[in-house]
Amino acid sequence: MVGSSRATPDTLPAWQTLKQHAQALEHVHLKNLFGTDPGRWTHFTRQVAGLTLDLSKQRWDDDTLEHLLALAEEAGVPGAIDALLSGKRVNVSENRPALHTALRLPPGSSLEVEGEDVAAAVHDSLTQMERLVARLHAGQWRGATGKPIRHVVNLGVGGSDLGPLMVTHALADYQPEGIHPLEVHFASTMDGSQLADYLTRFNPETTIFVLSSKSFTTIDTLSNANTARDWLIGRLSKHGELPSASPVSAELIIRQHFIGVSASPEKMSEWGITPDHQLMFWEWVGGRYSLWGTIGLPIALVVGMENFRELLAGAHAMDRHFREAPMAENLPVLLGLAGIWNVNFLDIRAHSILPYDGRLEYFAAYLEQLEMESNGKSVTSQGQAVNYSTCPVLWGQLGPNAQHAFYQLLHQGTQPVVCDFIAPLKRYDDVADPDTRRHLKAQHRLALANCFAQSRVLMLGDDALEDDGPRPEHKRYRGNQPSTTVLLDQLTPSTLGALIALYEHKVFVQAVIWDINPFDQWGVELGKQIATDTQKIIDHQGDLTRMDASSRGLIEAFWAAEQE
Repeated sequence: MVGSSRATPDTLPAWQTLKQHAQALEHVHLKNLFGTDPGRWTHFTRQVAGLTLDLSKQRWDDDTLEHLLALAEEAGVPGAIDALLSGKRVNVSENRPALHTALRLPPGSSLEVEGEDVAAAVHDSLTQMERLVARLHAGQWRGATGKPIRHVVNLGVGGSDLGPLMVTHALADYQPEGIHPLEVHFASTMDGSQLADYLTRFNPETTIFVLSSKSFTTIDTLSNANTARDWLIGRLSKHGELPSASPVSAELIIRQHFIGVSASPEKMSEWGITPDHQLMFWEWVGGRYSLWGTIGLPIALVVGMENFRELLAGAHAMDRHFREAPMAENLPVLLGLAGIWNVNFLDIRAHSILPYDGRLEYFAAYLEQLEMESNGKSVTSQGQAVNYSTCPVLWGQLGPNAQHAFYQLLHQGTQPVVCDFIAPLKRYDDVADPDTRRHLKAQHRLALANCFAQSRVLMLGDDALEDDGPRPEHKRYRGNQPSTTVLLDQLTPSTLGALIALYEHKVFVQAVIWDINPFDQWGVELGKQIATDTQKIIDHQGDLTRMDASSRGLIEAFWAAEQE
């Protein structure tokens, strides 16, 4: 279990067995693994919750998986799963549970953690969120001058931005019909560039802002929020610039144009957000795991509460599978073990996420935070420095675009890379016009053909090509690049929820085996602290002489530019 006292993973018997086993497989090409096992697809493919997980193109065999499952047992994965889902304090450095799975428990559920029914509190917060969504969808939420809201801008960064942004883009087809016209936007950059664009285009009378920050101290979000507040007051107050606007007070403007989402109601109130417009979440929800609760307000505004609850239901289905399925049939466990094998025994430190569906445009960015912020650690849960690799470097983009960008490295570069290909099996069945439907379905088949072909060529290399005679070296392909394929029956709120939960639990499984805490992010906190100190110096309120030569030079270059 995460946080328990135990031997480091590299001293476990199964780890040592895997080291020897990896040497035996080191020079075995993937094409040979397929050639000797006609049932390989069946052996390494699992299905649950509308997902199909194909691990047959990993560079492993039945013995590998047997040894990895033994490693998971020795590392305490079964007990850790129970600890996570039952509310034990698995976040050891902050001494609290990590209860994001409680956010997606179905109505009527209860989960008592340390004497409190956390499920009841979660459903109360969702009920309050549903009331706000209903007001906005009905056109009943009015700005300070009495006009209905048209634009909602989510101000957040990290988990308060990436999750809602990814899901709203992925599920844009699921917007409910017959609601008041409403557009949802996102601003995360501290430099104000995204926000500046909105402030030049939107009518302040019909725009509200959602301040999403767990701590309500994140400088990126608060700097945007302060700019938005001053913009609204400057345009709508009794001294405002809009001649049509009735004179209104700053208090009314803040009340009608801001919603807060945070674990700190005191700070929301101090900033000026009325309690009726405050949505709660809890310290036991990590930011990158928070889209399932009130941080998901932008999602609910785009897809409606019914579809939002379907998203939760899909994730909960994966939670149940994670808890109940034997490890040899458990999708998150198997996906996590494939990653352990690649990183620690095949020495593959790069991982690319490649969706073949434009609606999943932001999925790679979402996973970059989920995995690298969670498992980018070099100290065990007991505070010892690790002497083995942990999280690989993740990156990616839409597969069809990436084919024309960095697939050259995948096919002929010197770096081994493991790839995750993700695609829905069905799409465009609901397009009304038959000719348009026919063309779009043909494009979907084209995308799937590319998805399947790329993973095949990465696996087989030259053997994927018909023999057309000798080729020069610059036209040869080594293959033997491992990959995983995740197929969704369709991209729906439910299957997307299951897909996200699959990766969340994969991260946890790997953290347990590596004996690290996936629920803190002290490296992020350090950067915030140093940035605050540096800002004081830039503002001439600190001691420049204590900075290093490079930092002094950069700050002085900025000061010189200011004087020009």
